[in-house]
Amino acid sequence: ADSERSAFIAFLSMRRSLKIIFSLGLFFALLAACLCLPAAFSNEKILAETIKQPNAAGAFYPQDAQELSAMIDGFLSSASPQAVSGDIFSIIVPHAGYGFSGPTAAFAYKLIQGRPYKTVVVIGPSHYYGFSGIALPGTSAMRTPLGEVPVDQAFCRRLAQADSDVVIDGQAFEKEHSIEVQLPFLQKVLPDFKVVPIAMNNCTFTVCKGFAAALKGAIGNRKDVLVVASTDMYHGYDYEELERVDELTLAYLKEMNAEGLYYGLMENKLQLCGGLGVVTALALSKELGHNKLVVLKHTNSAVVTGKMQKGVWTVGYASCAIDKEEERPMLNQDERKKLLEIARRSIESYLKTGKKLEVGEADPELNQEMGAFVTLHHRGRLRGCIGNLTGTKPLYLTVRDMAVEAAAGDPRFAPVEAKDLAGLEIEISVLSPVQRVDSAEKIQLGTHGVLVKRGFNSGVFLPQVAGETGWSKEEFLSQLCAQKAGLPADCWKDKAAELYIFTAEVFSEKNIFP
Repeated sequence: ADSERSAFIAFLSMRRSLKIIFSLGLFFALLAACLCLPAAFSNEKILAETIKQPNAAGAFYPQDAQELSAMIDGFLSSASPQAVSGDIFSIIVPHAGYGFSGPTAAFAYKLIQGRPYKTVVVIGPSHYYGFSGIALPGTSAMRTPLGEVPVDQAFCRRLAQADSDVVIDGQAFEKEHSIEVQLPFLQKVLPDFKVVPIAMNNCTFTVCKGFAAALKGAIGNRKDVLVVASTDMYHGYDYEELERVDELTLAYLKEMNAEGLYYGLMENKLQLCGGLGVVTALALSKELGHNKLVVLKHTNSAVVTGKMQKGVWTVGYASCAIDKEEERPMLNQDERKKLLEIARRSIESYLKTGKKLEVGEADPELNQEMGAFVTLHHRGRLRGCIGNLTGTKPLYLTVRDMAVEAAAGDPRFAPVEAKDLAGLEIEISVLSPVQRVDSAEKIQLGTHGVLVKRGFNSGVFLPQVAGETGWSKEEFLSQLCAQKAGLPADCWKDKAAELYIFTAEVFSEKNIFP
């Protein structure tokens, strides 16, 4: 097994060279030989059972564990970052010596303190080793004076298999500090995590995008992954130039413009020494729906040292956090309560009289024409679910009508009877307008409901279906086609099929009337 693992590591490290040096035929011959080693793929521990020793301790940060711990505690105690309400997916932090950039880095680390991250992807540049592409260290753990941090080898394996630009190259990490200096901060603020150390050098924008896609695939539906982009900003001898360049660079960051940032860096209009990692983090964050970047702190070494003048080497530092833009709820708590009351009264009235409830509503929000679904559960089991996707009536009347339809018109279930009312629970999903998408890649599982149409057949799943079933995106779409639309399970891949997405504001009686 050790020899097979070593062979696989060697293969990954040589892959880029093989593409250039050998002919296509020889390359595939070697590839076939490597693929004859199934244990290398089945064994999660594809990396060597070695520990990366610290190389920046005693230089970029204290070597003594107690001194280091106390220093970080002081930074965190002094940091006062603005509140970020959503789940933080990524942070951007500096990597200079702690005396220079540690207080700035603490602004981001204080925000994630105690959060339940289990895997932390740390992306930094390689300052001292020249290579092109994306490198993993080839070790099972990384050590700092505060202890060892295990490498998430399963995650690394998925990256290496998904992206041909990812190689195992320990030389990229031997003298590098950009990743190592983040580890003590992480050890202080997170109780239990594994790290994925990544060095990036000389990558095209296409490579950055491809790597973001590989990271997205490795993350899947996990909510316990944090991405850390390690970078300093302006490097130079002109303090006034620093202010101009950093201000422009931060503008691209706030816009989360990954492509514009990349080409600005290539043209030297912008400066980030770890820019490739930042570009990748931005592209990945947006792809996963994390679309808001907050600059928590920005300063520079001239301010830190008090030497704000030309001719003195100066470096910019920034601390940023990326999360999801909070959307304003479509309805407030009182409006939700009104709709649930209308739904229950409508069912009760229909069961007694056989007629729709006569009801009026002055609230302007409830008079908007909006789509809605009403879902009924009886003692925990689904009893009916009917809705109107687009909404052709005021919302309160749509809810009235759909409540009756769910109770008496869902062909999958026997009609609700008066004796069932006591055990009935009502859930309402108020829908956003539908939007057509050209690819299933645009669908965010758990966030988007989906409508599929082909010819005269169509079917709808609400967003919450993914969470209730635990389906993957492919399972979700396949079940939608087969179960709801009466189409082949893979029809969502058909160019003739139309895909539409929407979001839903979901609330139920157990939430409003606990």
